[in-house]
Amino acid sequence: MDDVHIRLLDKVALKDPVLVEGLPGVGNVGKLAADYLKEKLGAKPLATFYSKFFPPQVYVSEEGLIRLVSNDLSYRKGVVSGSRDLLILGGDYQGISPEGQYELTERVLEFCHRQFATREVYTLAGFAQGHVVENHRVLGAATTPALVETMKKFGVVFSRNDPGGGLIGASGLFLGLGQLFGMEGVCLMGETSGYFVDPRSAEAVLKVLTKVLGIELNFSDLEGKAKEIDRIAQRIHETDQKVSEASNAPREDLGYIG
Repeated sequence: MDDVHIRLLDKVALKDPVLVEGLPGVGNVGKLAADYLKEKLGAKPLATFYSKFFPPQVYVSEEGLIRLVSNDLSYRKGVVSGSRDLLILGGDYQGISPEGQYELTERVLEFCHRQFATREVYTLAGFAQGHVVENHRVLGAATTPALVETMKKFGVVFSRNDPGGGLIGASGLFLGLGQLFGMEGVCLMGETSGYFVDPRSAEAVLKVLTKVLGIELNFSDLEGKAKEIDRIAQRIHETDQKVSEASNAPREDLGYIG
């Protein structure tokens, strides 16, 4: 097997497509957003990327059928403003090594560049704050000053200190390596605690992305998932409080028991 093997699932001509990447990461924000976008727009399978740089693993379905872990590229025609098309990259994992991250990202970008002359990419990710987030801001990083100013108009926050140390993983590499293919782009990072899968952060990111691209999307199902996570988080919080109260309660002196 090659380091990266591409299985083409459809042959299609696309009009100036925008590439959106959302792979697993902090709070699974990017993956949730990309999967939701793909599902609600009815995007069609275009290509599957298999690689030695993924974990040595297969998934087993409820029916007992296996499949190799992968990244998957889908498309939807005419959904972006100006009748442009959309490419959505999602999947099971990012590369598990630095070499794998670079190789996988480069192969996806090369495919999109050669096949469709893609010139614009948006990456979706989570930004961990280490505490419960009430109002999920969307932080940004971009490849040009003009894109920074454009994104600010959509409420994206560009901070001097966040993300400190730069972007790690696919969300950053797709922008950095994308420039080598003549692509410009933006990373949209939804604030999240980092403790849970975070549908609210994914919704915040998607609301910005869809406004930027002129896509209409119904968020009701994502809001339902968010309420479910809220209930789980509340139960965990209540349990932690009870444990804390119990640990601080005065204890009986049992020293007399011999």
